[in-house]
Amino acid sequence: MAQNTSVGSQASDILRLIAKGKRISFVSGNFNVVHPGHLRLFKFAQELGDVLVVGINADGAPGVTLPMELRLENVNSISRVDHVVPLGTSPEVFIAALKPDFVVKGKEFELKDNPEKSAVETYGGHLVFSSGELRFSSLSLLERDYSEPNLSAVRKPRDFPFRYSFEMQDLRSTLAKFAGLRVLVIGDLIVDDYITCDALGMSQEDPTIVVTPIETKTFVGGAGVVAAHARGMGADVRYCSVVGDDDAARYAIDQLSRQGVALDQFVDVSRPTTRKQRFRALNKTLLRVNHLRQHPVSHEIQEQMLTSVEAALPHTDLILFACFNYGCLPQALVEAISERALARSVMMAADSQASSQLADISRFRNMTLITPTEREARLALNDFESGLAVISERLHSKAFAKNLVITLGAEGMLINVKNDGEFRTDRLPAFNVSPKDVAGAGDSFFTSASMALCAGADIWQSSYLGAMAAALQVSRVGNTPLNTSELVAEIDDVRFDASEHV
Repeated sequence: MAQNTSVGSQASDILRLIAKGKRISFVSGNFNVVHPGHLRLFKFAQELGDVLVVGINADGAPGVTLPMELRLENVNSISRVDHVVPLGTSPEVFIAALKPDFVVKGKEFELKDNPEKSAVETYGGHLVFSSGELRFSSLSLLERDYSEPNLSAVRKPRDFPFRYSFEMQDLRSTLAKFAGLRVLVIGDLIVDDYITCDALGMSQEDPTIVVTPIETKTFVGGAGVVAAHARGMGADVRYCSVVGDDDAARYAIDQLSRQGVALDQFVDVSRPTTRKQRFRALNKTLLRVNHLRQHPVSHEIQEQMLTSVEAALPHTDLILFACFNYGCLPQALVEAISERALARSVMMAADSQASSQLADISRFRNMTLITPTEREARLALNDFESGLAVISERLHSKAFAKNLVITLGAEGMLINVKNDGEFRTDRLPAFNVSPKDVAGAGDSFFTSASMALCAGADIWQSSYLGAMAAALQVSRVGNTPLNTSELVAEIDDVRFDASEHV
């Protein structure tokens, strides 16, 4: 809006954009520099009402040191603010026209003369004094945890590429081949809520940690983020899954559609869409709450999914089974899909997770790649005593897998391949020495390594590229899909692990 717009027009323009019945909070000021005190005030004002409007005092007002254009840009960049208006007059005149439910000022103004008071009283609004809560000053830092990866913690081993005769440019060439790969992802849809809390201390009544939530971020997870990763890295992606008839499903479908993922979703009225809530404080996850049902989908839905997959197979280069063992992929369906994919020579890869549930990765047979954790590999064999080399060979034989990568968390991964009867094993360390959130490491590795194999790379290059993808993913909080430009930037970066020698 231009500064010379009439006060009535400014207020009317804003009111037209606000749904009827929504409560409006209003804050005004110079905002030369937006500092933590402003963020606290905005959060307090936002929580009083449904819509936050911020008025910015005109150039030339007492205390203004920056031009209106810069101050507008600064306040507009704050996600909590719904509408920003340049004030061509005093705040109380604009308040009389807008009639916000709450006018919020800092606590330091409470005992001073406040011209806004008479304006608010004319229509029955409320003038509230508060400077917000001290603990909310770190909200901008929380935002950075979600949006800005900490790439300084990523260290790539130098000796591994030398040992297998590839260079960073070879990885770049492989990544370029991801564009146009036709990928079909099948598996459980999960919606993840990251609830960042402030730790208040220990309860005096019982030995319980007391927290208060201050910020919630929602992400598409499970097989959904596998599809989003593949799409972000350039593939043409179709995703086949089961959903509930609920808001979580609608959120995920909307997000995946926006990212360009084609969807074949089948509604199961007997289950909600799986939702996981992670309560975090001080950069650590304190508790995870799962909202789910784990019974297998009905035979009718299995037939519908199989029909969908059969229709997609002629246009598919790679199938990714991303199974979280919540009932989306019963064994009969897995076998039927695998049989049809083998008949068409479509490459397949599988990841079957068993974090809080049981799983058997060996039920996915004839895969080009399987990527279990050590626990998942041992569960498949019911063997918790043998060494990893024995576990690897036995799981290879049981699952008829061409390539097997056992992920070991902070210890990296063990790569196993069997060619012409010869079994070969090597190890890669974890590339990120200071991860922010390890929850998405496996999905990002599985997606990128599988796509690299499909693009023609060998298991050694594919694992290295996958390890880079995992390192990028854990450098931020939450399941933000990877994209090609991030991986290209990491490939081009010269940071190597100083402890590794060629």
